Amino acid sequence: MEPRFDRAAEDLGNIVKLEHINVRIPDQRLSTLFYVAGLGFTRDPYIMVSTNNMWINMGTSQFHLPTGGPDVLRGVAGLVMPDRGALLDRLAKVKGELAGTKFAYAERNDYVEATCPWGNRFRLHEPNEKLFGKIVLGVPYICFDVPEGTTGKIARFYREVLGTNARAGEDEDAKKAWVQVGPQQHLIFRETERELPPYDQHHIQIYIADFSKPYKKLQELGLITADVLEHEYRFTDIVDLETRKPLFTVEHEVRSMRHPLYGRPLVNRNPVQTNTDYHPGHDAMAHTTGWA
Repeated sequence: MEPRFDRAAEDLGNIVKLEHINVRIPDQRLSTLFYVAGLGFTRDPYIMVSTNNMWINMGTSQFHLPTGGPDVLRGVAGLVMPDRGALLDRLAKVKGELAGTKFAYAERNDYVEATCPWGNRFRLHEPNEKLFGKIVLGVPYICFDVPEGTTGKIARFYREVLGTNARAGEDEDAKKAWVQVGPQQHLIFRETERELPPYDQHHIQIYIADFSKPYKKLQELGLITADVLEHEYRFTDIVDLETRKPLFTVEHEVRSMRHPLYGRPLVNRNPVQTNTDYHPGHDAMAHTTGWA
C-alpha cells in the first residue's frame, strides 16, 4: 500500500520551541515606541511591568528587553505581522520621536525591513503558509552571521548535542545551516566574509523535550555556563565536535518542558484597534490560523 503522507515531514526534533530573544536596551520609552507603537506588538500585562524591563509578546514568543547594553544580534530576526500597510503607517508615525537613533525602515519586495533605535535588524513578513505555516503573528526565524566554513559543523553540533533536525550546504543555500527550533521555527546560520562584531550579552531561549541527554553532552564538552535552576541550564559556545574549537557564540537559555512558564498563554492585541475607530470584539489578535 502506497503511503498517503510524508510522515518525516511531521518530525520536530528535540527542540520544541524558540520562546524568547533577550537583548538589553538603554531606554524603555524608546523601546515602547519601536516594539509596541511602531511594530505593533504587545507588552506583556502580567510580568515585567516596571521601568527596568519589558516583555514583548509576539504570538507565542517574546522579546525580553531589560535595561542595559545595548545588545545587538549578530544577524537579523524574522517576524510575521499581518497588514503591511498598517505596519508602514505605524512606523511612519514613530519616526519623528525616534529621530537621532539608529531607527530606520524600508519596504522590500517580500518584507519590511526595520532597525531598532540601537541597531537590531528585523524582517517583517506578512503571513505566508508556504513559508511560515499557519503563523499569523510570531518569530519564524533568526538568521545569524557566522564565519566562513562553519555551517556544516554548526548543523552537526545541533544534531548530535541538542538532538534536533539540522541541515547545511544544500542547493542554493550552500553557505547556510538550518536548525529546527519549533514548529515552523528555525535558527539560520549564514556564512559571511565580514568580520563579526564582538559578542555581547544577548541570548535566545529554547524549550527541549529531552532535557538530560543534551545536558550530559554539554557537560562532557565543558560548555555549561549556568547550572543553578531545576528547569534550566545555559551554554554559549557552539563548537566543532572534532576539535572543540568555538564556531559561534550566542547564549542559549535551555528550559525543560516542566518549566512553569512553558505553554503560558500570551496576550496579543490587535494593533489597528483604536478608540476613535473601535470595533467591538476585535481587541485581540489570533497568532495562527490553526495549529502552527
